[in-house]
Amino acid sequence: MKAKVNTSLLKQVVRIFEDRTHFGLNKVQTRATVNRTKKKLYKQKGTGGARHGARSAPIFVGGGKAHGPKGVKRELKMPLKMKKKALDLAISFKKDKKELINFENVGKIKSTKDAVKKIKETKLKGKILIILTSKNQKASIFFRNIEGVKVLTMNNVGAYEIMKYKNILLEKETK
Repeated sequence: MKAKVNTSLLKQVVRIFEDRTHFGLNKVQTRATVNRTKKKLYKQKGTGGARHGARSAPIFVGGGKAHGPKGVKRELKMPLKMKKKALDLAISFKKDKKELINFENVGKIKSTKDAVKKIKETKLKGKILIILTSKNQKASIFFRNIEGVKVLTMNNVGAYEIMKYKNILLEKETK
C-alpha cells in the first residue's frame, strides 16, 4: 500500500500534539485583580491635573496590566478519521524511506542485555521507537531501560511519535 503523503495533515497532527503539551500558565493581574484601593485618587475638578479614577489603572506604577496574557489553555482536537489517516500516512512514509524495520522473537528476550544485543543487530543509530504488541509487557520493561529507546504498544502509538523518531522497530506478529 503506497499512500500519497499528505504533508498538511501530518503538520496538523504535529501542531495539535505539541499544542496539547503547552500549558497556558502566563497570566497577569488586571486593574480589577491588582491589590490596590479602588477609591478615587482625587476630586474630578479643581486640581488642574487630568481626571483619574483608581490607582489600580494601568497608567500608574503598581497598577494592573492592560492587555496582558490571560492564561487560557487552548484545546485543539482532531477527528478520529483524521487521526487514523495520519497514522497510516506516517507508517507508509517511514516504510518508503526504509526507516521502519520489522523484527521478531521479542518474546525470547530475558534481560536488558539481550535487548541491547537485539538492537545492535539492527545497526541503527540515534533515537529508536519500538512498537510492541500488548502481550509482550515483559519485553517492554527490558527495552525501556536502554537510553535513547522509547517503547510503545500498538494501541498507544500515534502519528506524532512515528514522525518524531528516525528509526522504528515494529514487532512482527507471531501467530
